[in-house]
Amino acid sequence: MRNVLAVFIGGALGTALRLGLDATVVHHDDQFPLSTLLINVTGSFLLALLVSRLWPIAPGWVRAGLGPGLLGGFTTFSAVMVSMVTLAASNQIVLALGYLGATLVLGFGAAALGFLLGLRRDAAPTIEVDE
Repeated sequence: MRNVLAVFIGGALGTALRLGLDATVVHHDDQFPLSTLLINVTGSFLLALLVSRLWPIAPGWVRAGLGPGLLGGFTTFSAVMVSMVTLAASNQIVLALGYLGATLVLGFGAAALGFLLGLRRDAAPTIEVDE
């Protein structure tokens, strides 16, 4: 039950953060969806950083709340696809493909960077947490 509650709370917070950032970086349907790109690249970085740094020592409910909860609610594959379809429907095929390419390259790059930073022993102190 603790895991479910953690995912619920984390998901609500992550979704609210995504909505706030999406409202801050406004774009029209036929423009590059910068807010969705920033959200997903940031989420990829943070999740990889947490997985490499915190997952080995964090209790299951913390991993559930931060992973599928907070960052699962913050990032969204469906928003990427909606942006792709919307751009394509506006005859912005090159922009849609550029957006998809940027999402993949930057997302994987951010995840790799986050993971590598998390593996560095001097990056942050390690805290042991009992489950």
